[in-house]
Amino acid sequence: MTAELVRGQNHPLSQARLEIRVSAGTPIVAGATLSDESGRIHGVEWVAHPGAPTLPGLEVSRQAAADHRLAVDLDAVAAAVHRVSILLAVPTGVGGPVTFGSLAAPFVAVTGLDGTEVASYTITGLDAESAVVALELYRRQGAWKVRAVGQGYAGGLADLLTDQGLPQAHQLATHINEAVVQGLARSVPAPPPRTADGDRSRQAAASTLGQDQSGSPYGVHGAQGAAGPYTASPSPAAQTPGTSETGAAYPTGSTPADPSAITQPTTPAAPTAGGPIDYSHPRRRNTAPPPPPTAPPAQPGQPGQPAQPVAGDATGWSMEERLYNQVWGMFEDLARTTAAYRSAVDFADTRMERELDEVLSDPRSRIGGQGDAAREKARAKHTQLVDQARQALDRDLAQLTAEADVVEPALPPAYARWDSPVWHAYRVPMEMPMAVRLGDLHVSESDRLRIPMLIRLPLERGLWIDSGRTGSSDGSFADSHELRRLAMESAVAHTARLLAVHPAGEFTVHVIDPAGSGAQALAPLVRTGVLATPPAVGAAGVADVLGRLTQRVDLVQMAVRGGAADSLPPGFDTSQQLLVVNDFPHGFDDRAVNQLRYLADEGPAVGVHLMMVADREDADGYGPLLDPLWRGLMRLTPLPDDHLADPWVGHAWTYEPALVPPGSQVLQRVLTEVATARRSWRG
Repeated sequence: MTAELVRGQNHPLSQARLEIRVSAGTPIVAGATLSDESGRIHGVEWVAHPGAPTLPGLEVSRQAAADHRLAVDLDAVAAAVHRVSILLAVPTGVGGPVTFGSLAAPFVAVTGLDGTEVASYTITGLDAESAVVALELYRRQGAWKVRAVGQGYAGGLADLLTDQGLPQAHQLATHINEAVVQGLARSVPAPPPRTADGDRSRQAAASTLGQDQSGSPYGVHGAQGAAGPYTASPSPAAQTPGTSETGAAYPTGSTPADPSAITQPTTPAAPTAGGPIDYSHPRRRNTAPPPPPTAPPAQPGQPGQPAQPVAGDATGWSMEERLYNQVWGMFEDLARTTAAYRSAVDFADTRMERELDEVLSDPRSRIGGQGDAAREKARAKHTQLVDQARQALDRDLAQLTAEADVVEPALPPAYARWDSPVWHAYRVPMEMPMAVRLGDLHVSESDRLRIPMLIRLPLERGLWIDSGRTGSSDGSFADSHELRRLAMESAVAHTARLLAVHPAGEFTVHVIDPAGSGAQALAPLVRTGVLATPPAVGAAGVADVLGRLTQRVDLVQMAVRGGAADSLPPGFDTSQQLLVVNDFPHGFDDRAVNQLRYLADEGPAVGVHLMMVADREDADGYGPLLDPLWRGLMRLTPLPDDHLADPWVGHAWTYEPALVPPGSQVLQRVLTEVATARRSWRG
């Protein structure tokens, strides 16, 4: 059975030699880009287009056409290549339509060399865009998958190539258009219009399966966010593509199989793929596996087969970096498989509503049992579609859960939960880690599966522990006093972890607690002596701490801007600074509020970070003056709350804080170790 993909959904590829078949109804340009593990193109030699149609393992059409066949040999693609993006563009400067909004929705299919369709995607929702990334073939744990992307660009090929990191994007886009104009005389005529039945089938697919209620998984221009999973440095092998052999060009005049052939096959040359869709999560590897021998026996870890999870099986220079990238890969996988499930359920709901409306709109169906039978048939089909989507989701969740079960015990202290055995052998590190764990994330469809929430260090934004009522059911039943206590305990746990993951003497903590209401929660920090000074109380204490930190930011900024970093006063503390503020705005006058805003805005760039424990409603008296402050901080909650979104499909994720288990002495042991290391460092 063919996998009909929706935007953001992926599907495993069990064979290396493939065809990408494109049908658009009017001549368009088809091309492809090769990119490394971070999604970057290394040069124009990594782009296949009508002016340069062949690359190792890849061949595209030499001209614009209504139908295309692109040849792909994944075994021949260089090890440095991690993604093959299939691009479509409307020709410019040749008359006719200039955007995809004026065309029928393009249809793209991935097939075997025998015409067997593996996956298909109808690209809907395009309007003013004149170029689009239709599909991407990408490596995942040493195997290949295909993902439906559908990311359009109103600026055409130039914007698309710029977004993929090509410096010569505008020059290459111009060269491609010139090659297309020269080759249009050789393009094949558009195929005849489809039959009415075929049109209805395709329109149904375009109006339902192709809709993505969550929006584009790649943001405004298709680039992943800075916090995405592919931020690691490329491996030394990621330099230039290798050599390979590629077959002759495929003709451009053949029409791909109609999507309706999934249920009504029309030609023996394009049979549907057999067997259920397998959404297994293959192993991550740093390089591509060697080409398999002829007709190898199926083994775990090969494409299309369940993989045996391995901790640290991702790209990276160190085990820490590999684990970091692996966790982000799991996060992305869960986001996308959930998006596919929700889209499938939405499609099933829409289809059932449409079928029921058709039944009710026909007066004849309201008499006798005809209407009841039609309604029952629509509901049965809905149940079948939802069950199929759930089965695919459950397969993904089972594989991700198995991976999480082996990854979690292997995480270092910076990434581990407080109940992890790794803390029993804790020693103060010699270097700052890449990231720190601030909690766990999960979605409603996978309540058991938790993905660590890792934040890069040094912190780029301050943290706000919201002590007000959250949007969660737990928060709605907690009184304000209990929420403030939980928020302060959460802040202490985050502070202790930040202290624990930094080398001795390289992280200094200051606390402002004007009314002393956080004394009980702060006791572990005070008792072990890890604070720079005792918590500041009263208006005078607030003014003193804010004044010293503001002066520090000013001094460092002047030294950096003047190129005289070595001119700082003798004995100047060059460590990272964290200011923990409790009960804001109690004890703050207007001057202190402005200083706090200044620290939040300017501090992170010079190593001064802010952690606020506050209820925003308490500061309503300041009006919009503090809106930039709240927006500039990362909001965390002391109770589970679904206020965070991923950078791919924008799902709301439930955040759970990383708290110390009740009765555990791990916090005391870790802080004692930190205090001992600090004393040794000083003296």
